Amino acid sequence: MSIRVLIAEDHPIMRSGLEALFGTEPTISVVAAVGTPDEAVAAAESLRPDVVLMDLQFAGEFRGADATRRIRALPNPPSVLIFTNYDSDSDIITAIEGGAAGYLLKDTPPNDLIAAVAAAAAGQSALAPAVATRLLSRVRNASPAVSARELEVLALVAEGSSNTDIAAHLHLSETTVKSHLAHIYPKLGVSSRTAAVAAARRSGLLRRQ
Repeated sequence: MSIRVLIAEDHPIMRSGLEALFGTEPTISVVAAVGTPDEAVAAAESLRPDVVLMDLQFAGEFRGADATRRIRALPNPPSVLIFTNYDSDSDIITAIEGGAAGYLLKDTPPNDLIAAVAAAAAGQSALAPAVATRLLSRVRNASPAVSARELEVLALVAEGSSNTDIAAHLHLSETTVKSHLAHIYPKLGVSSRTAAVAAARRSGLLRRQ
């Protein structure tokens, strides 16, 4: 029996390339290739693939992790493999906490991608070597570690959001947002929002601009 794969990819050329790649593999069949997160969730629910190959960015917005979370909340959900160009700690952690079974970069060799899809279908994890190294390094060196929620706050600070905006976006009180920032600063060895964002980008916690 072949592994049924749903491709959720922002770029049409990449979608076509992935369809062509999997079309040469007798153990894999592509049930659909879609270009938006909402289409991915709908297709995952109706077509019931074994694996979803999920981009992180769609139309300039990082919505792949949220789509992953929604797909993993479905009854008997498929495994989700992130397939992206982005490898910051915040992207990786958000996706994995959303239920992703693996995280691959778009320079992954074709044979490794096929092997990762097979692993995900079998309930195993699949991480690009660079991603695995980053996660291991973060576990070893992050003392104390910036939490996933603190990373979410910091990412919104980097986008220029005010405490009020962050509180509304994350459904928190402004006091809680300020508390998160107060914990972030000493962890990064800084004393301001701007310095925190700069330090996080240097260390790979946030995407570089």
